[in-house]
Amino acid sequence: MNPVHILKRPIVTEKMTSLQEAGRYAFEVDRTANKIEIRRAIEQLYGVTVVAVNTMRYMGKIKSRNTKNGPVSGRRASGKRAVVTLKAGEAIDFYTGI
Repeated sequence: MNPVHILKRPIVTEKMTSLQEAGRYAFEVDRTANKIEIRRAIEQLYGVTVVAVNTMRYMGKIKSRNTKNGPVSGRRASGKRAVVTLKAGEAIDFYTGI
């Protein structure tokens, strides 16, 4: 599988930014990707050494709204996230190409 298709986007939140100081980065990944594929994709795209990969699958949040015909409820898409720990002293810079 192509590394571009495995990694969808980095997760840049306040909590994940605080983890970056410890060398941990979070990515939204393809649901079918396993830890080995995620490790290879990050090492190939960013040129860093990955020490550990932790993955989690999450259910989409239930959303509802009131319409003229009554309430409508649905669910956001489910997905998979990976938290990657890098070798000490290495970092990924997401803001270089902006």
